[in-house]
Amino acid sequence: MPQITRDSLLTLEGYAKVRPAMRAEVMAHKKNRMVDLGEHVTLIFEDEKTMRYQIQEMLRAERTFEDAGIQDELDAYNPLIPDGSNWKATMMIQYSDPDARKQALSDLKGIEGRVWVRVGDQPAIFAIADEDLERTNAEKTSAVHFLRFELDAASIAAAKAGNPVRMGIDLPAYQVDALVLPENTRAALALDLA
Repeated sequence: MPQITRDSLLTLEGYAKVRPAMRAEVMAHKKNRMVDLGEHVTLIFEDEKTMRYQIQEMLRAERTFEDAGIQDELDAYNPLIPDGSNWKATMMIQYSDPDARKQALSDLKGIEGRVWVRVGDQPAIFAIADEDLERTNAEKTSAVHFLRFELDAASIAAAKAGNPVRMGIDLPAYQVDALVLPENTRAALALDLA
């Protein structure tokens, strides 16, 4: 996947003109890249389009137009674009009740390393989590994590050949067993692989 460069971004004025259309396009695109693992965990598999939108939104929200600020956003979000041998996802743990959320984030410490994906008959691949900074401490986990699933050559070939993709979570406090991804999601993820 190509990296996003400063020259490929829209100016704040240019983005303002296309923002409604771009937002609608990206929201439709994300529907094929979202996976609910149980009631409280959602993964959004990122790609160049989702990260370009995120960068443009951050620049807009912060009114950033100076090179250093733009480079900071590029440095933060470019690493979340898959590079052809992996899938990268933002994982969100969501509970509407604040007390339930607080308890769950305590109970779910370590969940970020227990999310797995399996392509066809290949072995399960567990996520590599939060490579930018640690998001779990002794008391709780974070509600947001960044995951990378590094696929070997056999898993990449199986995904590109149309084999089913299954996902789950292997944590005693939150078990999800072998959820088969729908075809639209499987096909979108296969496009991320070289």
